[in-house]
Amino acid sequence: MVLADFSVIDVLWICLSVFLVLVALGFTYVLVRLGGTVGRLTALVKGLEVEVPLVINKVGGTVDRVNTQLDKLDQVTDSAVDAADALDTAVRAVSMAVTRPVQKISGLATGVAHGAAEYKVHRDWRGAMQAGRDAAARRERDIAEELESTDGTG
Repeated sequence: MVLADFSVIDVLWICLSVFLVLVALGFTYVLVRLGGTVGRLTALVKGLEVEVPLVINKVGGTVDRVNTQLDKLDQVTDSAVDAADALDTAVRAVSMAVTRPVQKISGLATGVAHGAAEYKVHRDWRGAMQAGRDAAARRERDIAEELESTDGTG
């Protein structure tokens, strides 16, 4: 007799109730899992709040040390440039100190050679002296021109 009182609508209501209970159980399962995920996410964020400032401080210290080393390197390169300039000045001073005596000695040697040759050919002491002076002056002038031409290219 109990079956006679059931109609189709009652069966549908029972099916709907069972469906809604299953949906509720599914949502409960999903929400419990989501709650666990949110708990782990909260723990992660709290850990990050503690760790990130420490990492930033360490990175800041490292950057400061790198900047200090770069400043030292800048001083070293400045010192190297100053040393190169000083060496260049010293080399120029030595070459200028050596150039003039070399010109004079080369001119003297050329003058003596030409004077001796002139004296040997003409047996004229004054003519030989003048030829030697002219040859010495020409040689000194040639050396000066050579030095000027190599200064621009070297």
